[in-house]
Amino acid sequence: YNEGAAKVELCMELLNNAVNGGHKILLFSQFTSMLNILEKRMDEEGISYYSLTGSTPKKERMELMQKFNQDETSVFCISLKAGGTGLNLTGADMVIHYDPWWNVAAENQATDRAHRIGQKRVVTVYKLVAEHTIEEKVLELQQKKKELENRIAFALQAGKYEDAKKISEELEKLLQKYNG
Repeated sequence: YNEGAAKVELCMELLNNAVNGGHKILLFSQFTSMLNILEKRMDEEGISYYSLTGSTPKKERMELMQKFNQDETSVFCISLKAGGTGLNLTGADMVIHYDPWWNVAAENQATDRAHRIGQKRVVTVYKLVAEHTIEEKVLELQQKKKELENRIAFALQAGKYEDAKKISEELEKLLQKYNG
């Protein structure tokens, strides 16, 4: 398939508008191949960026983080798993999640890279979700998982350990359903 993709076009429009508005963006995807496609488009459109994946050495990660927080580079492309820990990216004031991940905690942890001590601006977060796709199912799973986790926490706080156990079994079944 060599034609365009609506979601890529939407992301590029969002990036262009944000860059033209003076924003610095963290762009997360769980797929490094997707980041490569977006990076190629940013090259074509003259948008400056850094890229960080699981294969980026630790020393280089720290250097890229410091550069991004201090220079005029507009976008930091980060694979979701590589962006989970050890990064303080308060230079950003916008976060884009290109694709949803079943574990919303991983997304939240990635978003938190911009929400650190030293952040002086409001951070806006976007999740790009294509209608009528598996991505909607992923968001539904995130919501169900969150609801069950909240019910477990409430039951534990209320001392209803048997209820918490039953709810945790529901959660386990939900995760097994989507995992296998």
